[in-house]
Amino acid sequence: MQTVTISKKEYEELIEKKLRYEYLHQIIEEDIFSPPPTKETKKIIDAFQKTGLYNQEFLVSLEKGLKRSSYFK
Repeated sequence: MQTVTISKKEYEELIEKKLRYEYLHQIIEEDIFSPPPTKETKKIIDAFQKTGLYNQEFLVSLEKGLKRSSYFK
């Protein structure tokens, strides 16, 4: 076994990079590209609206985008 000596700062940077990598790896493992549970645009818009997080302009834009999408036709 060989011993390698690095500075505390380098060690902390390596640990931080490892933790970031593991976090991204967990996110990527999830099925982020799975299709939405419904193809009904009305249900999707209603769900977004119920959260109260989105303004009307965004919701109109979202509806237009969903109507253009070949997935929702």
